[in-house]
Amino acid sequence: MIRRLLVANRGEIARRVFRTCRELGVETVALYSDADADAPHVAEAGLAVRLSGVKPAGTYLAIDRVIEACRVSGADAVHPGYGFLSENAAFARAVLDAGLTWVGPPPDAIAAMGSKTGAKRLMAEAGVPVLPTLDPAAPGEFPVLVKASAGGGGRGMRVVRDPADLARQVESARREAEAAFGDGGVFVEPLLERARHVEVQVLADGHGTVWALGERECSVQRRHQKVVEECPSPAVTPELRARLADAAVRAARAIGYTGAGTVEFLVAGERVAFLEVNTRLQVEHPVTELVYGVDLVRLQLEVAEGARLPEAPPEPRGHAVEARLYAEDLAYLPQSGVLHRFEVTGVVRVDAGVESGSVVSPHYDPMLAKIVGYGATRGEAVRKLASALRGARLHGVTTNRDMLLQILKNPAFERGDTHTGFLDEHPPVPPPPPGARRRWPPPWPWPAPAATAPRSCAAFPPAGATSARSLVRPASRRPRPPTTPSRPAPPWSR
Repeated sequence: MIRRLLVANRGEIARRVFRTCRELGVETVALYSDADADAPHVAEAGLAVRLSGVKPAGTYLAIDRVIEACRVSGADAVHPGYGFLSENAAFARAVLDAGLTWVGPPPDAIAAMGSKTGAKRLMAEAGVPVLPTLDPAAPGEFPVLVKASAGGGGRGMRVVRDPADLARQVESARREAEAAFGDGGVFVEPLLERARHVEVQVLADGHGTVWALGERECSVQRRHQKVVEECPSPAVTPELRARLADAAVRAARAIGYTGAGTVEFLVAGERVAFLEVNTRLQVEHPVTELVYGVDLVRLQLEVAEGARLPEAPPEPRGHAVEARLYAEDLAYLPQSGVLHRFEVTGVVRVDAGVESGSVVSPHYDPMLAKIVGYGATRGEAVRKLASALRGARLHGVTTNRDMLLQILKNPAFERGDTHTGFLDEHPPVPPPPPGARRRWPPPWPWPAPAATAPRSCAAFPPAGATSARSLVRPASRRPRPPTTPSRPAPPWSR
């Protein structure tokens, strides 16, 4: 049994794990750098261990310091969260070698998925559909995608459409991958245009049971990083869902997986191609929790303690949509400073790493919170999420709220017509500058009424209404636009 759990992470995911630990009666230990001394996740833990410094390499990424923090705090288990050391096989081995419980998959499974090229070979052998790997010098077809063998988050990734540009982009991707991951290996594969990014949540115990908990649609991305996610995908048919689940279970079994993980695919029509396995809890796991009625962190802890999963997973109900609220501008540049006010209301789930008065540090990821709408239908979930974002009080730091609202109100998104190039086709529109005022009256001549505009109230009142008068505000309260003597009154004021 886990008695005291250290979360080797910070911010939103640390608070998320602590919440489940409180419900289970598990004691908690937080880590914090000097930049995070006053962070909410530190205050919510039972114990906290300082890692002096601010840079990730010397704090949250320092394996020896994290293991020492476990020793001095008396922790007997470690949850890695996501990011930082969560997919580091050496860290998982160090935790186990220290006699601690590792809340995650076996180190060998993490290592097997650490190289994308090696992962593709394993998946192909297991019968999981993959894209062919092309010759970087002469791929034979265009467009192609250059990808880093290690890491993720869009680093070391290049789209190449012109053969003359291939060598330069391959070298550029190598340099970026070497700087980001310490591994300059890259590979080339065909680019699936207008493909969807669809992933399957898997959960496996140590007794041979593997669950596929449905799919998540994660196609709306900026710079290859997810912004809006939902469960289930609006484009996946029951037949395609069964194919994705079968491929995900095959992938998990092929590497002896246990715990929570995600198998990612590209989907173009009926074509499915393996992307990678994320050997950790995903950022977007709340949408699956809401639709399937489970607590994935709780299940992670129970599996780590040796529990056996039921034979079949629960059935899904409803729809959930998540938006990632970032401290960034429309150019996707991270912002920092004091978040003077952070209030999100409405019928939504909010998983936040900040609160009013928090300092957004330039040293770490700028994600402030995940806001999730859930409803019986997709439209209801989107409406709740948009309402909460619109009414949120966010003062002190620039955020991507306006972009998120534009996405949710976009007709293509409302139809479920999304793909990984969605934001390239529908780029966010900057808001009007501060102090700008709408020009009134509008330039003359005023446009004629639309041909489809109703010219009478013959269709009113609708069924169930007592009278048309009850649907209209009194004329004395209806605002009228001002007019000038030199111009005729606009049609809508008559």
